[in-house]
Amino acid sequence: MHKRHVWLAVGLAMVLVMACALTGCGGGTNGNNASASTSLKDTITFAQGADPRGLDPAYIDDNESAKVIVNMYEGLLKYAADSAKVEPSLATSWDISSDGLTYTFHLRKGVKFQDGTDFDAAAVKFNIERQLPPKVTADMPYASFVWGTVKSVDAPDSNTVVIHLTQKNSAFLANCAMSMGAPMVSPTACQKDNNNMNNDPVGTGPYKFVSWQKGNSIILVRNDNYWGTKAKTKNLVFKVIPDNSARLLALTNGDVDMIDGIDATAVQSIKSAGDVLHTTKGMNISYMAFNTTSPIFKNAAARKGIAQAINRDELVKNLYQGYATPASTILPSFVPGFSKDVQQTGYDVAAAKAAIAAAGIKTVHMITYSNPRPYNPATGAKLATAIQGYLEKVGVSCKIDTYDWTTYKTKVVAGDYDLCFYGWTGDNGDPDNFLNLLATNDWSQNMARWQDPTYIKGIAEALAMPNGPARDAAYGELEKQAAAANVWYPINHTQLLWAASPGVKGVLYHMTGNTFFADSTVEQK
Repeated sequence: MHKRHVWLAVGLAMVLVMACALTGCGGGTNGNNASASTSLKDTITFAQGADPRGLDPAYIDDNESAKVIVNMYEGLLKYAADSAKVEPSLATSWDISSDGLTYTFHLRKGVKFQDGTDFDAAAVKFNIERQLPPKVTADMPYASFVWGTVKSVDAPDSNTVVIHLTQKNSAFLANCAMSMGAPMVSPTACQKDNNNMNNDPVGTGPYKFVSWQKGNSIILVRNDNYWGTKAKTKNLVFKVIPDNSARLLALTNGDVDMIDGIDATAVQSIKSAGDVLHTTKGMNISYMAFNTTSPIFKNAAARKGIAQAINRDELVKNLYQGYATPASTILPSFVPGFSKDVQQTGYDVAAAKAAIAAAGIKTVHMITYSNPRPYNPATGAKLATAIQGYLEKVGVSCKIDTYDWTTYKTKVVAGDYDLCFYGWTGDNGDPDNFLNLLATNDWSQNMARWQDPTYIKGIAEALAMPNGPARDAAYGELEKQAAAANVWYPINHTQLLWAASPGVKGVLYHMTGNTFFADSTVEQK
């Protein structure tokens, strides 16, 4: 499309969205508890705390990007609304060979990408192979997570894809439903954009892309040619409001219909304003990572000493006020592989002082993020400051550098820190999705930069095991190994808090942190 036509389309869409916001464009009835006389808005506006890093599933690794992506793209499989159980999506069924090395997917017929390109086996082959050697690039962070065990892909006919693996992978089907790396992009559009669709997304989903004003908003419009049930609200707007208080004020004032990244201190304000607080079970972990390549923290005893200086229970209680639980393990309790036998380093000031003195630690360099995260709505800045307070009590001063989320990601990869704060929202409900983070040599994922051969071997072996008690036990043992090495200081598992005006119905805020709006409506006030 010529630039002139693009800007005309964007301009018209902006006019439409503004008109709807000002006049409250009415909609029809729907199955979302709206009565026949209910007037519905044509636009739903959702505010989140950070800008997406991109809109191409192959190039992103953050929830802010994924929340937008899942409304425009689809994968071969999807998760059930209330769990990480896989269900058909662009593939209607699948077969697995007896040796566990070959997966045959039978594709949904009659599906087209939003640019008119046919969705078929050739498109699936293109999507997978762009994330495999020799085409995969270093800035595709989920390529190895999703497709790393793929040996080759065949398309025997237009509706059948056969994927051959290098080894058994019990997480493979779950990986095919993930929002990062797995969703299918239009091959035609992708090739036109030089294999990077971060700014020009084209998928098969219920909404299609209109515009992105960086740092401000993303506008989507209903895909009226969608193969399934059409979206109930015509326009979908993602607003970027980094400050927690400003985001809350936008909801209270009616400037937006829904927000997330809610600090527990805002709960009463939400309820007092007449808006509705929602909670979703969080499949996540918030942690502090020790840079094991830092001269200070190459020694496990030094890492343990710092961990002993922190009162986890007190910290979590004060920061999250009942909307998070202290993390006794990396894995949330409902994820397979969770073990009550894992023992994290406990609070012991006397032992901390002795270990820190023995290691000669006087100062540490922390880096953190300024915005809220799904696993840490209190913001990384508040968390770092709280940890700083504990370390100062044992004689360690902290230099804290705080960055916006996009900049922070680059700083983490650069590795100039002793301690950093991060977290993880599970993508697929499989223990490998959490514990593999400490085995990879991708520093955008493994913030501890820990490379233990025994652990890495154990991860590969557990991944190849069939689902069941033996596999769960293997992951439990791996977590014990990581806990003993003190490469992470697990802090908390957080409930996902989001709030909306009373007229918002039908939002699916999934345990993966993804937000699905196709079934959503907003009643006029």
